[in-house]
Amino acid sequence: MAGGGAVRLPPRLSLARLPTPLRALERFSALPAGSRVWIKHDELTGTELSGNKIRKLEFTLAEAQQQGCDTLISCGGLQSNHARATAILGARLGMDVHLILRGERPDTPDGNLLLDHLAGATIHYLPQHEYHRHEQLAADLSEDLSKRGQSPFFIPIGASDEIGLWGYVAASAELRDDFREANVRPDAIVCATGSGGTQAGLIAGNALYGLGTQVHAIAVSDDEAYFRNKITRDFQRWQKRYADHLPEGFDPQALPISTIEGYIGPGYGRAEAPVFELIRELARSEGILLDPVYTGKAFLGMLEEMHRGKLQGMQDIVFIHTGGLFGLFPQRGQFNW
Repeated sequence: MAGGGAVRLPPRLSLARLPTPLRALERFSALPAGSRVWIKHDELTGTELSGNKIRKLEFTLAEAQQQGCDTLISCGGLQSNHARATAILGARLGMDVHLILRGERPDTPDGNLLLDHLAGATIHYLPQHEYHRHEQLAADLSEDLSKRGQSPFFIPIGASDEIGLWGYVAASAELRDDFREANVRPDAIVCATGSGGTQAGLIAGNALYGLGTQVHAIAVSDDEAYFRNKITRDFQRWQKRYADHLPEGFDPQALPISTIEGYIGPGYGRAEAPVFELIRELARSEGILLDPVYTGKAFLGMLEEMHRGKLQGMQDIVFIHTGGLFGLFPQRGQFNW
């Protein structure tokens, strides 16, 4: 679907530093001959707020404010970029923040978790084997806070739902302008996918704004079936909730969902030596810092797929750098010094 005039965005807060730059790699030597990778630098959406989550939270927190809420509840891992962004934005907007984080309380907070504490978020630690009940715990917490006179708003993991989906729909309009300015027609857009929201927004935005490319996501958790089902459900809810914001006849259920498996490594949040070696090489050659949870795995997966896989033979590929810098510090011991 070409154009974008018929797309009407819902209420949105101005929280991210936009637009972010798009630039081609110049010195990284591991690309196949004849190919070019462009980096969409969404790690530059802010300093303490860096990363892709901010784009989603612009719409999510606008909804929370419209509902008159004064407290945010969300979930994630101990080093969740989304949790950190929620904690800091809550402080900036004068809202209380409660975070339900997967794992045990460490002796000393580091990385994103340190920033959660500095921003004043209340942390509820939930052991790994109990994390399956995090949504029930969030519901119980919401009920308790309501009894105390607060008005809570629940944000799912990664702000990845039919509201947060708008973040990368809107980013697609920005990409359209980037492509025009750079005079490039990318063969593919690639991103990491962990909760599915960035992937879903790019899929919809690619169609709505006529980018004319493919969207491929590298899974850093779960499998292809999970993301297909998750994004299909989110599209259904999005279409139902925002029917009057979308062009007549637009059917997100007909859009292709491409998730590339095989690069999770030992599990979510854990990476093997090739990821850390890639992080070091890209930092040295281009001054670009990836992380071992999302972008490092996704970039490595993209490279391998360019050599022998779904991306083989493509000339121009855009990689969405979704941030994650603070997640490097807790894993500093994985680098060889």
